[in-house]
Amino acid sequence: MIQHNGRLEAIWIKRARLGPMDPVERAILRAGAGLLNNANQGGKRQVTIICKESWAAVTERLGVEIDPAARRANLMISGIDLKNTRGKILQVGSCRIQVWGETRPCERMDQAWMGLRAALQDTWGGGVFGEVLDDGKIGVGDIVQWVEEIL
Repeated sequence: MIQHNGRLEAIWIKRARLGPMDPVERAILRAGAGLLNNANQGGKRQVTIICKESWAAVTERLGVEIDPAARRANLMISGIDLKNTRGKILQVGSCRIQVWGETRPCERMDQAWMGLRAALQDTWGGGVFGEVLDDGKIGVGDIVQWVEEIL
């Protein structure tokens, strides 16, 4: 059962641990691994996702414009609330991602802007992390939606 539609706004691939976040228009997801060519592979934190609206609210509170790539997430979506979604399944294009939890902001956020880490701590502002369930291609502009499903 589809609950709500959103949109995939941006995709970033991290070349190496602590490395730059490269924006791309399209990417390949691999079940059980994550984004092809991304530094983080496997485990339950294969993909990280932020919400455009949450990011905008945080940067507005700080009174500064910060490139969302500074958050170091892989995907930015809009129109979907990520708060309290542990255990839910998010469909991005044709691929499903099992949300395992909240992404806790690290000290690198304060390197981007002092106070950003603390600002992201509130109400799941740092986004979520999850495990890729399906192989497939995703692209900026794809539909994003929660799906009801028993695994």
